[in-house]
Amino acid sequence: MSWGAIHKNTSPVSFWAPGGLSASHLEKIGHISLHISGADPKFLALENRSIESFSVELQQIMVLTDPEFESSVLVSSDEGANFQKYRLSFYILSLLFHPTQEDWALAYSHDQKVTSSSVSSPRLSFLLLYSSMDFGRKWQIVHEHVTPSRFYWSVSGLDKELDLVHMEAHTPDGNVQYVTCRAQLCTESNRNYPFPGYVDISSLVVQDEYMFIQVPTSGRAKYYVSYKRDPFIQIKLPKYSLPKDLHIVSTDEKQVFAAVQEWNQNDTYNLYLSDTRGIYFTLAMENVKTTRGIGGNQMLDLYEVAGVTGMLIANRRHDGQVKTYITYNKGREWRLLQAPSVDMDGNDIHCILPFCSLHLQLQTSENPYLSGTISTKGSAPGIIVATGNIGAELSYNNVCMFISSDAGNTWRQIFEEEHNVWFLDKGGALVAVKQPSVPTRHLWISFDEGRQWTRHSFSMVPLFVDGILVEAGAENQIMTFFGHFSHRSEWQLIKIDYKSVFSRRCTEEDYQTWHLNNQGEPCVMGQKQIYMKRRPGNYCMLGRDYSRVLSTESCICRAHDFECDYGYERRGDGNCRPAFWFNPYSISRSCSQGQNYFNSTG
Repeated sequence: MSWGAIHKNTSPVSFWAPGGLSASHLEKIGHISLHISGADPKFLALENRSIESFSVELQQIMVLTDPEFESSVLVSSDEGANFQKYRLSFYILSLLFHPTQEDWALAYSHDQKVTSSSVSSPRLSFLLLYSSMDFGRKWQIVHEHVTPSRFYWSVSGLDKELDLVHMEAHTPDGNVQYVTCRAQLCTESNRNYPFPGYVDISSLVVQDEYMFIQVPTSGRAKYYVSYKRDPFIQIKLPKYSLPKDLHIVSTDEKQVFAAVQEWNQNDTYNLYLSDTRGIYFTLAMENVKTTRGIGGNQMLDLYEVAGVTGMLIANRRHDGQVKTYITYNKGREWRLLQAPSVDMDGNDIHCILPFCSLHLQLQTSENPYLSGTISTKGSAPGIIVATGNIGAELSYNNVCMFISSDAGNTWRQIFEEEHNVWFLDKGGALVAVKQPSVPTRHLWISFDEGRQWTRHSFSMVPLFVDGILVEAGAENQIMTFFGHFSHRSEWQLIKIDYKSVFSRRCTEEDYQTWHLNNQGEPCVMGQKQIYMKRRPGNYCMLGRDYSRVLSTESCICRAHDFECDYGYERRGDGNCRPAFWFNPYSISRSCSQGQNYFNSTG
């Protein structure tokens, strides 16, 4: 990571393909990388080397050819039956679809005037941003000299124009500015500069109600935030903090969760939680571990559990050991994970807290079509599947697969080897496949939250599974496997129809209630929440209108429900006291003579 940069959290995207346990083999295709439209899961873009043929039941398909052969896109409007080729005058490096307009896309690219030797190691001066409003048929330059991965579509309800683009662009003299303009009306006279000065390279983040930048400085790094498009204000970290890197973890629930690497940290980060405007930050956890990714970048060992607000899992380094902790209130309290009492064979496991606990690997997959070492889904709250170990600390040897059906309160062992796990039927079923390092002919399906698994064959020949596309929300139930039979063979697609394993559609008698809780405490993030779950062993299909949440009731707030204000720390008695560096009686610098200012009690 670069010194002082701001990084945005990049969780893998799940792709959903429509469609029927029978398997049908599709035609061979070349090497592919997949891009999807966030506005409509039926829209898919494929980058394909030496295309022979491709067929998946999608409404619109975009295929990007390998620029080593030619630069063009092939677009189908009839689910892959016919394709129309459109030649490009540039090389596409990445695509960003609009979140609500399925035909709109931004393409980060090279100008074809660059020599072939420069394509693999491009000079920044040749990097361009293009826009298309008709699913890749026609393209127009938005801006030149744009920083990689620092361009964003408008956010609905905050930006006035749907086609507004936020980006970080370089000036002729080598400085960097934050620029906004409309996607196909970005002349100099139509550009705006929301921040008045220059910004540091790779620092712009636009996420939900917030925008973040860092300004060039020779001393302590200075970060700025804009809330709901208001003017930028400098972020306030504790006075002792000397950050060299800042990572935006999440911006939901009108708060910012940020990870800060201090000047004396190398492979750990401290977690901070902000106020509503994202200005004042208080410490939530110290020394969260990082893992080195395939590309050499550091990935934070922190996982935000989908479907349960405020629930996070983190690996923390302390006294030379790394342990896994869980919080149900955005870092207000953390605790170790209770290990299962028995293993898969029913043998007792003697693991007593705090000397022994369950530890989880928290790496999300860099391949968005594999599940990574931990997996959750918003439509299946409370279900967590992860790779881990039982012992005094986190280990990457002798690992097993574990599952929790009650949001991390209790755990069960489900496999002795590592598997990728996906959620089917809105989380009502789970499918597991062995890690892609070895070929396999089999998959495992569970309809009772991992208590029992049934094996099915999906291929006559063992396949190296490189990813699975899973349908969301429609009546037909199809998984599409893609992979290769050997490292020398071309890619294969196998469609699997799992509708036949369901005997019928679920009725009211097939459901039971589940109360979200934190070790018996029913109030989680200020609410009592009751969910519906399918009864274990009932082989019925969840309906299109199925909703997990049955009821939500607000709780009466107690002292431990409140966060400590900026400059205060929670002590052993549970009260918020001034930190050593904070003087609660000092006059606010932003208060002019004759004005009033708010003085917090903590």
